[in-house]
Amino acid sequence: MKQLLPITLSIALLSAISCSGGASHGDNAEPMDIGDFDLDTDSVSLYDNPLAELPEPTIPMPFKRMGNYAKVFNDSNYIHWKEAERIGLSPLTDTRSHWNLNVPLEKIASCKDFYVEPLTYSRPYLIPQAAAMLHEIGRRFNDSIAARGGGDYRIKVTSVLRTPESVARLKRRNRNAVDSSVHQLATTFDISYSRFACFSDRKPRAMADLKGVLAEVLLAMRDEGKCWIKYEIKQPCFHITVRDQNK
Repeated sequence: MKQLLPITLSIALLSAISCSGGASHGDNAEPMDIGDFDLDTDSVSLYDNPLAELPEPTIPMPFKRMGNYAKVFNDSNYIHWKEAERIGLSPLTDTRSHWNLNVPLEKIASCKDFYVEPLTYSRPYLIPQAAAMLHEIGRRFNDSIAARGGGDYRIKVTSVLRTPESVARLKRRNRNAVDSSVHQLATTFDISYSRFACFSDRKPRAMADLKGVLAEVLLAMRDEGKCWIKYEIKQPCFHITVRDQNK
């Protein structure tokens, strides 16, 4: 049975101002502590349990070659921050783990569109636009695989909402963390390009092919003005920030 969100979080979400209504980062927004964010993703579906390892690939899958991913997906941290500050949460600078919830949050969980890895440095929450875009990426990825012969794979979400404290801890082991601090605004998430969730070995696909299909999907959505994307190397992921579709 699904558990209810903590009472304090529920109240804050019910009273939060929708960003589509032109809300700004106001001083009267309700401060919220990270401790009120439930870690339980409330999911009991089969998508919580992928295969431990990807099966050996035997069926090649065509995809569009686009050269150096780092050059194709190279939107700067400044661009990510500029977009996120306009539509995301408002972190309070005088504490390590508080926000003004001037916009609502949505909890994400493993589903038919994506798989959420166990999170160490972040919590499974996004603003509604970012959550909707994550679902769209997953659906497009699944549809693209189906159109090329099938295979039961899902993208892996590896990082979501972070606190200033978790960013500081992560920076000690990951040099990309400084660029990932935009995760604090709930507009941004990471999708692995080196690991995918597989739920059946009936049509095994190569990781490189799955990465290529994911890159196709992301490039199309970026060209449609839906997101900014940075290709991370040390921590192999696509770092993605939703763009404001209401401006």
